[in-house]
Amino acid sequence: MNILVTGGLGFIGSHLSIFLTKKYPFYNIIVLDKLDYSSNQKNISEISSARNFKFYHGNILNFELLDSIFLNEKIDVVLHLAAYTHVDHSFSNSIRFTENNVMGTNVILECSKKHNVKRFIYVSTDEVYGCEMISDKEQQQQNANGGACEKLTRIQPTNPYSASKAAAELLVQAYQRSFGLPTIITRGNNVYGPFQYPEKIIPKFITLLSSGQACTIHGSGKNMRSFIYVSDMVDAFDIILHKGVIGEIYNIGTDFEISNLNLTKKLLEMFQSRNPEKPFDSLSLIKFVQDRPFNDYRYNLNFEKLKQLGWRQNITWEEGLEKTLNWYLANINYWDKTILPSNDTTTNNHPNGLSFICHSEG
Repeated sequence: MNILVTGGLGFIGSHLSIFLTKKYPFYNIIVLDKLDYSSNQKNISEISSARNFKFYHGNILNFELLDSIFLNEKIDVVLHLAAYTHVDHSFSNSIRFTENNVMGTNVILECSKKHNVKRFIYVSTDEVYGCEMISDKEQQQQNANGGACEKLTRIQPTNPYSASKAAAELLVQAYQRSFGLPTIITRGNNVYGPFQYPEKIIPKFITLLSSGQACTIHGSGKNMRSFIYVSDMVDAFDIILHKGVIGEIYNIGTDFEISNLNLTKKLLEMFQSRNPEKPFDSLSLIKFVQDRPFNDYRYNLNFEKLKQLGWRQNITWEEGLEKTLNWYLANINYWDKTILPSNDTTTNNHPNGLSFICHSEG
């Protein structure tokens, strides 16, 4: 099997690429990544010389490049993860998000159709639901009704990022219905773990606290988020790759949820336990800032359909957070310090030409 992983040098993509390369030595894993600011070649150093691994440096908007990869590598399966994912960036750079996340997906879909791939898995997000979640049972009923647009269709994105992912989902579904492309969509909760660029709340706050800077929280910090450890997410992709039903949408989630404020307090406790002789002043290390233009309160996913395929969460929140903290403290210089987050809430220049606000929360 020849598998193309787009965005394979990013956070989740690199973990997935490593997993597939090691677990399936007779699969060929082909990674395409444009090496944007949140990608890192060090992420895949342990498999870079593997016989069944190959890396292409390029953009998913480049049809000629994609076409040649599909042709030369005889791609059977696509795992499409490449996307701009930072919500805050999308408010000020929505056109770039649309170009990359929607048009880029269209290019990959067109190449997949042209080269008759056997399976196309599109990695979306729980944020397409907006504030209103739907259960797997409702999704199954929607599929049974031929995907009719009715009350059960509750994709209600509330920011430009989630809108771009929802739009790409519609393209994926259209290619299945119009051309018979064998597609599957996944919608996952927030993922955390090693290799994540420190712009999302967990690695960012670890990075800030390690240098004695305050964690900046949108609004009241009461917004709830569910976090799933990256290895559990990769396990879900593995099961969906081999057992997922064509045309289905699989939620990948966890029953655990925590407010942004309580997450910050938990990290402060963990830092305090590692430095018992150095008291942490919580009041000075938590800074509340203006909320986003729209900030969804929670994403509470029903993932029974995935459980029916045999998936189970293996890493608890406490275990995953401990692993993550240990990795970042041991790899504090992993990222270029010129682009690490600060506690400044003003707009900063981004290495790829984007501007971004430094008080992001995922």
